[in-house]
Amino acid sequence: MMQKNPDWWRGAVIYQVYPRSFFDSNGDGIGDLPGVTAKLDYIASLNVDAIWLSPFFTSPMKDFGYDVSDYRGVDPIFGTLDDFDTLIAEAHKRDLKIMIDQVLSHSSDQHAWFKESRASRDNPKADWYVWAEAREDGTPPNNWLSVFGGSAWAWDSRRRQYYLHNFLTSQPDLNFHNPELQDQMLSEVRFWLDRGVDGFRLDAINFCFHDPLLRDNPPSQAIQEASIGVRKENPYAYQYHKYDKTQPENLAFLKRLRALLDEYPGTTTVGEIGDDNSLQTMADYTSDGDKLHMAYSFDLLTEQNSASFIKHTVETIEDKLEDGWPCWAIGNHDVARVASRWKAASPEQMKLFMIMMLSLRGSACIYQGEELGLTEAELEFEDLVDPYGISFWPEYKGRDGCRTPMVWTAGEANAGFSEGKPWLPVYAEHLNAAVDLQDQQETSVLQAYREFLGWRRQQPVLLTGDIRFHASPADTLLFSRTEGENAFLVALNFTDEPVMLELPSTARPIDDAPRCLVGQWRGASVTLPAYGAGIGKG
Repeated sequence: MMQKNPDWWRGAVIYQVYPRSFFDSNGDGIGDLPGVTAKLDYIASLNVDAIWLSPFFTSPMKDFGYDVSDYRGVDPIFGTLDDFDTLIAEAHKRDLKIMIDQVLSHSSDQHAWFKESRASRDNPKADWYVWAEAREDGTPPNNWLSVFGGSAWAWDSRRRQYYLHNFLTSQPDLNFHNPELQDQMLSEVRFWLDRGVDGFRLDAINFCFHDPLLRDNPPSQAIQEASIGVRKENPYAYQYHKYDKTQPENLAFLKRLRALLDEYPGTTTVGEIGDDNSLQTMADYTSDGDKLHMAYSFDLLTEQNSASFIKHTVETIEDKLEDGWPCWAIGNHDVARVASRWKAASPEQMKLFMIMMLSLRGSACIYQGEELGLTEAELEFEDLVDPYGISFWPEYKGRDGCRTPMVWTAGEANAGFSEGKPWLPVYAEHLNAAVDLQDQQETSVLQAYREFLGWRRQQPVLLTGDIRFHASPADTLLFSRTEGENAFLVALNFTDEPVMLELPSTARPIDDAPRCLVGQWRGASVTLPAYGAGIGKG
C-alpha cells in the first residue's frame, strides 16, 4: 500500500512520462494512458517514487497538449477518464505516486472560455484573458515577445483588440488578475485532487501574471542560453523579461494554491521556473512552506555541465533557498537529450551524470529514456512536428529529437512501441539501447539506474541530508551529505583520466555500495577511474 508519509516528496525521484511516446496500446501510432498502465511494472522496477505525466488533456495538439481546451477531459487519443482512474489505481498498488502536468498560465484558443471571451467586450468571461487596445498606429500595446518568436500579441478582429500569448498564438494567456478566473483554475486543480492524484508539475508557473500597466521590457544585458526561449537565434533572448512574467502578485496566488493542496495531505507541487533570475525565483516560490513544495529551473538543462558550473549552480541555489526545497533535472521533454547535450561518449559518463544528480540535496526528475542513455534523435525536416523547431530550423531543430518513441524491444517493429506508424519515427541508433537488451546486461546504464535508485532510497542521508562542497582538483566534485550524526562523502570525476582525491581522516568505504560506485578507497583517499564516482561514509 501507499506510504502515509506526507513529506514523501522530499528526496523523491519522479519519472517523467511523455505519454505520446511511451507505449501505444491500440496501434494508432500514439502512446496513451493504457500504454502507461501496461508499463507500470517497468517503471516500478526503476525504484522511483512517482510518475509525472505530461499533458493528456483534451487539446487541438498545436503544442502537443500544453494547449488545453478542457482541463477536466482526457483527449481521445490518450484514452478516457476511466483509463486515467485505472492508471491511478494500478500505480498506487505498486507504491507509485501519480503527478500530472497542470498548465495554468494559458489555455488553447479552442477552449470554451476563450471562445466566449473573444465574442464581445461585455460577456461574463470578457476579462478571463489578457486583452489590450492597440496603440494609435494599430501596433501591439508593447514590445513583449513570444517564446516561440515574434510579438506576444495577436490581433482579434471580433473584439478589435490584441490578446496576449507568451507561447503560440493559439495559446492565449489567462488573466490571473481576475479573482473569478483564479477561483476557476483552483477548481480545475481540485477536480484532479478529488480523482486521487498525488501532485502536480506546474508548467511555466511564473507566467501566470503580467504587469497590468503593460510596460515595455528593457533590453537584455547579456544573452546567455538558459531558460525558456533563451536561445541566441530567438529574439526572446534579447529582452530582460521584467514585466511579462514573474510578477509579485504570483506569490499570493501560489499561497492560495498551496492552501488547496494542504486540504489533501500527501500531495505535492513542483514548479517549472523559466526566468532571467531563475534561482532567486525558485527561492521565492518555495520559501516559508506556504507556496510551492519544490521547483526546478533550466540551469542544468543547458549545455553547461562542467564540475565548476554544477558546483556554482548548487551553491547559489543553496545560498538562496534557505528553507525551500529544490528539484533537480538534467533532461526533459523541452531540451536535447542529456547524453548528447553533455556529450557523453560512454555509458560511464551517463552513469556519472545520474549519480551526480541523484546525490544532490533535493528531489529529482528523470525523463523517460535517460535510464537507457538515449541520445538526441537526428530527424529530417519533413519529420518535424514541433512548431518551435519548424520556426527556427535549421539553427534550432526543436524538441522532437528528445520526444521520439521509447525503445522496448530491439527486434520488434518500431522497437515494440506501436504496431502502427509512430507519430515520430523510432530513431534507429536507439535500438541498441532497447530495454530488452539492457535487461540482459549486468552493467548497462539501465541496471545502474535500478541499482543506484534502489540503494539510494534506503539512505536517509541522501534523501534529506544537508550538502556542503569541499575543495577538490579541477573537473572533480567532492561534497558531504549530512543528517544528524550520519555523513556521506560523494566524489565525482568528470575527466577522462583517473584521479585521486584526499579525504578527511574519518572517511571510509561503504560495504553495500552499488556496482556503479567504482571508486577505490585507500585510507583517507579515493581513486576514481575516468568518469568514475565514489560514495563513502565521512
